[in-house]
Amino acid sequence: MNIEIANRLLQYRKRMGLSQEELAEKIGVSRQAVSKWERAEAAPDTDNLIELSKIYGVSLDEMLKGRPEEDPNNTAEDPPTAGNSDTDSTSEVFNAEDGAEKVHIGFYGIHVQDKNGTKVDVDRNGVFVEENGEQKVYTGTDGHIHKSPDIIEKENEHKRGSLWLKLPYPIVTVIAYILFGTLNVMGGWSYGWIIFLTIPLYYTLVKAILMRKVKVFCYPVLVAMVYLIIGFAFNWWHPGWVLFLTIPLFYWIVD
Repeated sequence: MNIEIANRLLQYRKRMGLSQEELAEKIGVSRQAVSKWERAEAAPDTDNLIELSKIYGVSLDEMLKGRPEEDPNNTAEDPPTAGNSDTDSTSEVFNAEDGAEKVHIGFYGIHVQDKNGTKVDVDRNGVFVEENGEQKVYTGTDGHIHKSPDIIEKENEHKRGSLWLKLPYPIVTVIAYILFGTLNVMGGWSYGWIIFLTIPLYYTLVKAILMRKVKVFCYPVLVAMVYLIIGFAFNWWHPGWVLFLTIPLFYWIVD
């Protein structure tokens, strides 16, 4: 579909005072479909064109070809505003493509697509984020942020994980160390201090789970703690030092 028809569809919708979401609901399509029609990235099928003509109160011929007396350069009745006039809205301020990555900045707004297919559209209708063909986050005309169920679930999971981060784990280790020393268990006062090394292990483990990134985990501290335990407990200082060779191996694997 050419840009003239796309602009015409945009003007008809604005004239009716409809948002993209409202129009999409009337026709029975997604908001993304309406957005693509108005950016000339896709064309509505015959059934959708008929529905659009009914909603806008114009004939198919007028919607596709415009009025015969219509002057595309006449802006007297429709002063140039961002995303409003035909001439301004078709002008490209910046447009770049690098393989599957695209960036377009114009009077319609800002449209970005990365090599993974994730799209971000920022225009007068709001901000819309699309990932793998599914709309993940968007702002409605009311300014409210709407999120897909999987995004909401991830946020809830993050909140649950945040509770673990708020746990005063250092206080727990202090209490445990006092108990080890008082009861003379786990090495007592002499070796019980090793438990303090679990503080960074605890917090980085929680973060690694929340972020789903293993490399966030503080593996070198774990190696040092294990080395101290086998050294004090079994006097395996040698060849226990070989454990430190696993540190670069760990980060090589997780990367």
